[in-house]
Amino acid sequence: MHPTAEHSTTAHPITRTAVIAAVRAGLSPLRPLPPLTLSQFAAKHFYLSKEASHTTGQWTPDPPQIGIMDFLSHDDIEELNVRKAKRMGWTKILCADYAFNAAYRRRIQIMYQPTDDDRDSFVKTEIEPVHRDVKIMSTVAISGKGVEDTMKLKMFLGSVAHFLGAKAARAFRRITGANVKLDEVDAMDPVVENSIDPVEGARGRLEGAAFPKLALGTTPRVKGISHIERREKAAGARLRYTITCPSCAADHPIIQGDKDLPYGFKWHPGDFDSAHHVCPHCKYELTQPEFLRIWGAGYWHDKDTGLRYDHGARLFFDAANNKTRPPAHVAVVDWWAAYSPRRAWPSIAKEKHEAAVALKAGQDGPMQTYVNETEARVWEVKFEQADEHTLSRRAEDYRLRTVPMGGLVLVAGVDMQDTWWEIVVWAIGRGEEMWVVDHTKIIGNPGDMAEWEEKLDPYFSSVFPHESGSQLRIEAVALDTMGHFTHQAYNYCRLREKKKFYAVRGDPTEGKPIGGRATTQDVNWRGQILKRGVKLWYVGVDTAADTFHARLQVKSPGPGFVHFSKDLAPTFFTGLTAEKRVPFKTSKGIVYRWANVDRLRNEPSDCTRYAMFCAVRLNLNTYTDAMWARLERLVQAPKNGDLFVNAPTPDAPLASLIQPTPPKPTARPAQPRPAHSTPRVW
Repeated sequence: MHPTAEHSTTAHPITRTAVIAAVRAGLSPLRPLPPLTLSQFAAKHFYLSKEASHTTGQWTPDPPQIGIMDFLSHDDIEELNVRKAKRMGWTKILCADYAFNAAYRRRIQIMYQPTDDDRDSFVKTEIEPVHRDVKIMSTVAISGKGVEDTMKLKMFLGSVAHFLGAKAARAFRRITGANVKLDEVDAMDPVVENSIDPVEGARGRLEGAAFPKLALGTTPRVKGISHIERREKAAGARLRYTITCPSCAADHPIIQGDKDLPYGFKWHPGDFDSAHHVCPHCKYELTQPEFLRIWGAGYWHDKDTGLRYDHGARLFFDAANNKTRPPAHVAVVDWWAAYSPRRAWPSIAKEKHEAAVALKAGQDGPMQTYVNETEARVWEVKFEQADEHTLSRRAEDYRLRTVPMGGLVLVAGVDMQDTWWEIVVWAIGRGEEMWVVDHTKIIGNPGDMAEWEEKLDPYFSSVFPHESGSQLRIEAVALDTMGHFTHQAYNYCRLREKKKFYAVRGDPTEGKPIGGRATTQDVNWRGQILKRGVKLWYVGVDTAADTFHARLQVKSPGPGFVHFSKDLAPTFFTGLTAEKRVPFKTSKGIVYRWANVDRLRNEPSDCTRYAMFCAVRLNLNTYTDAMWARLERLVQAPKNGDLFVNAPTPDAPLASLIQPTPPKPTARPAQPRPAHSTPRVW
């Protein structure tokens, strides 16, 4: 026999063992896996590392943690939401799930953290110790050319894991996974780079997966802009950890408690050590040691559907106690600090008391921290909003279309709709005191340029009688150009720029001045290029809203006070107060903006902001006492009908608008006055 042939039939024992091991490892992903939940896997394999835990060694999960781990590994559950307090063990669950999917299920994973820095810290302190201390990870470890082991990518035998920050839209493109997790999702932007929702972007990475899993976990933040709040509303089951009262045997969750509730988390006045939970059924006072003796028999339960999860049997049951499958979307809610044996109940009571004291002193930070991080609830911001009823009750006894004494300059804001123009006229006086002079709708077709002249010109060329006997014209008009007839609005204003007609657009950018800036728009309503385009002015609408809201807080007539006529319809006050100052999450953090949260008709509010823009363009905010006095003499104290209409001066640039007093009309019988009037239709 040839020596080479003989050698080929007798491989070295070490080489043969290595080849057999390599073949077995390569074929292992094809081997059917015995049923195993994440909690069972963790009990057998997961290890607490010294870098990430106060204790080291084999992990013994809390009873509530067992259910959450099993939800993560249940293939019927495609989306899991976890709203939690701080330090509840969620990070350890994520790490155990990471090892479970890498070493046991061999599924491609993607994990998002709010920022790249958060990602780097998480990988260094949590993930890398898993590779070192969880021994089963060595069975899928690979090395060699082309194998990556970085902050962004870990490669294993049969799978990979991506670690990404959620600040860039590109993080939600290209890559594909079967198991996607978003940690601290409420700290992520509402829309990443103005183009993608992080939750929906992450969900898109799962398309085509045989067993897709999307998991969101977070300490909640602000109501209305919370990702977890939005998603749990869509869940098929909202589960709370439920215990059985040792006194009456009725089941209930541990409730955060409220001063208006006779049950829930309580303590005796001045004695934090007396912290206890009052049963909602029999009012039994459960202490923390008693709770820890019975919580192992608790279960996750949805009170609305009756669905419950028994972590001992590792099965779901319906309201009739029949075994069932869970819905595809499950939310864990109100997993708060009282469920953790690492948080003493007296310390929770003390924290809440101190937060309440700070809140009474005007500091809401400690209470928001307590609500978010201890009670695991969203923080509800008290909206800043004017009260329509309060404003309507302070309405005064003057008629619309009549300028009261004190009003000196008329400005108008116009909001364009599909079938009408809405106009609010304000009179401005000394110290920017304000009076509503008119609120009207002019019905027409803004798409027809002929109707702009036919319908609007007569109104804006009309005069308003002043209480002193003089007459005033509208000095400046700001017309909102947003909508379906933008270029028609441009054209109308362009032809009237010398008359101080301003084409405007709202700019919600934080800190934008009311006066804003202008750009030149050079296309008319027919799409033709204009040699002389119209100036489009950007109005800092949030700044205007802040200013107006502050003026509404002025209690007495004088500088800054806002006056309303009893002739105004209730719809005016509803529209004027439709917007609330609410929090928005941005790349710079949470900012507060005015928004029409309830989707009410808000044209009076928009018109008022545009009228305030006119006042700024007329420089009324810079007028000196001498300038206001000059106007008062011209408007309020005419001499023999001579109002100096032909002698405007630098100190009184609005004098050219003052018209001589017309002959007094023949007296007519007084007409009964309605309780209020609706906006007139022209």
